[in-house]
Amino acid sequence: MNDYATIEQQLKTRLADIVARSADIEEDLRSPLDADFAEQATDLADDEALEGVDDVLRAEARQIRAALARIAAGSYGACANCGAEIAVARLEAQPMATRCIKCAT
Repeated sequence: MNDYATIEQQLKTRLADIVARSADIEEDLRSPLDADFAEQATDLADDEALEGVDDVLRAEARQIRAALARIAAGSYGACANCGAEIAVARLEAQPMATRCIKCAT
């Protein structure tokens, strides 16, 4: 069995970064609109882009939490499809990977 402590720490660090960025986005989205209608249009367009970024961040956070749960359960590094061990190099490159390279292609 592999020791995934380094990957686990990287995942936790990335998750903390995502949570902080998401909180900043949420705060920005809650800010009141400007009184100027032209500025409101710009702000609303910016808000739409921020919502898209937030959606991507939330999806990544879900994947990271799932990977951390697999590490805690002892099933991290096992292919969800065939059960074979996922290469450490693949996990280092894509730590949320759930399938070995053979099953992923």
